[in-house]
Amino acid sequence: MKRFFPALCIGLSLIASSAWADNKAAAVDEMAGYLEFVDYGGATIFPEQIPKSEYAKMLIIDTRDAGQFAKDHIPGAINIEWRQVLAKSSQIPKDKTVLLYCNGGTLSSQAGFALRVAGWDNVKILDGGFTAWKAKGGLDANAQAGGAQPKH
Repeated sequence: MKRFFPALCIGLSLIASSAWADNKAAAVDEMAGYLEFVDYGGATIFPEQIPKSEYAKMLIIDTRDAGQFAKDHIPGAINIEWRQVLAKSSQIPKDKTVLLYCNGGTLSSQAGFALRVAGWDNVKILDGGFTAWKAKGGLDANAQAGGAQPKH
């Protein structure tokens, strides 16, 4: 038994290592495929491209931490921290527009990339994040910009 156990551990380690490498290769292939075909700009949308009436039709996800969300957020938004979007993906529909934002757009872009690679093609990233959204007029940014049409 003493000789068998180390050999078993080594064998299981090699199998696990091989499975990890296969999974990593598959993930890299998925990301590469996504990057080859995604439109320039990814899925970004500017606050002024979103008419006020569109917000009610979207799932809006604030990807900041709970403390920042509690202080202020886009009306109607839910809070899923950027690192948790895949773990909580069952809460994210694939049949309607999903708008992700953080403070400036960096973390929500990472969350959006993860979701898009995982199969959500309905995800939009708020360019400039919550900071730009507030600076450009919030829910009224589109009206203040002269009614620019959203690009879905």
